[in-house]
Parts: sequence; C-alpha cells; structure tokens
Amino acid sequence: MKLAVITGASAGIGAEIARQLLADGWAVHNLSRRPCPVPGVTQHLCDLTEESALTETLPTLEALAEQAEKLVLIHNAGLLRKDAVDDLRAEALRQVLEVNVVAPSRLNGALIPKMKAGSAVIYVGSTLGEKAVAGAASYVTSKHATIGLMRATCQDLAGRGIHTACVCPGFTDTEMLRAHVGDEGATAVAAFSAFGRLITPEEIAETVVWAATHPVVNGAVLHANLGQVER
Repeated sequence: MKLAVITGASAGIGAEIARQLLADGWAVHNLSRRPCPVPGVTQHLCDLTEESALTETLPTLEALAEQAEKLVLIHNAGLLRKDAVDDLRAEALRQVLEVNVVAPSRLNGALIPKMKAGSAVIYVGSTLGEKAVAGAASYVTSKHATIGLMRATCQDLAGRGIHTACVCPGFTDTEMLRAHVGDEGATAVAAFSAFGRLITPEEIAETVVWAATHPVVNGAVLHANLGQVER
C-alpha cells in the first residue's frame, strides 16, 4: 500500500493534492476540520489549533503507517491571520504556530519512525517563509519556522532513504488568500506575478506531488510563484 497523509485537504491546494495522489493509486487520508470533497479520501476530522486534536487520530495513522510500503506525509494545513508585531496576541500566535509548526512536528514524531525507505515528508510553506510583508506577523514567523523544520528533517533523516522538501507557493487562488485580501485584493496581488495572474491550486499540487516522488530535491526550498515582480 502507498499511503499519503495530508493535513488541510478540505479545499484549495490540499484537496487538489488529494485528487492527484488518488489518481496515482495512493490511499489518501486527510486531517482537517472539514472533510475533503474528493471521493475516496479517508477523513479524520480534527481542529489542528487544539493541542489535543491529534490524540485520537495518531494511533490509527501509526497502524496504517506500519503496513504501508511507502508513506508520503504532506504538511499542507495553514492558518493565516491579519496581525502585526506591535499587537500580536499570545494566544493568536500560539494557534497559528499550533497549526503551521506544532502539528507537523507531532505528526513527524508519530509517523517518521514507521516510514520505510522511499517515503517522504513534504512541507507546504510560502514565499513569506523567506521574506515578509506587513500585517501578517504570525504567519510570516510560522512559515520561516516551517523552512527550518524541513531543513532539520533533512539533516536528522540522513541515511534513512526518506527525503523532504518545502514547496513555497506564491499568490495562489485559494479560499485562504481571498479571505485575507478579498476579491479586489486578489486581483491586485496577481500583478506581482511575472505572468500577471494568480497561481492555480492544481499547479501547486503538481509541484508537491512531484517533490514527494523525487528524492533529488531532498532539503530543497522550491519556490512555486510564477516569478514574483519585486516593487
């Protein structure tokens, strides 16, 4: 069995990753608050902002991982909030870190020991993992940490035949982007792409699936942003 465990596959990039992996013959399990809309995906409904969210789910996933000939763990779930460093509430920061950094770490701790050679751990980061914009302090901080966690994964798993990478999307046409900037804002940020358009979730999913099946990218930060125009 080829097993894929994805967080945040309820919409956007995550749902498209699930769709593509199912088409390639993977057994796909989703962890998110809402179910993945793709038929054939096994659902594990949980709120990753809660520290206890994975407690009931992990034993099931660990048992499946023991049976899998190959396991791809894709850390896709993300929480984006509008905030700034001079008014960044501790609880709000904790929730963003819980989803974007702590939950991936807990899943790593549970599933990596069960992984066989040929498996992969893929992180979905952001262009804001290596730069910053105003008004997204907690997200910027967490996505910098995501890249650090990926690089630590690469070093700590050296010699075990398990590879990792961090795919960093640019402005992608997702619910999260439109909730953050609105429809007019989405049109405006499309101009920051050298192609003058938003990236589609399908494009990012193709990149993630490719990275998950090509160990040559081990330890790489892959910027999937159509080329951003700096202003």
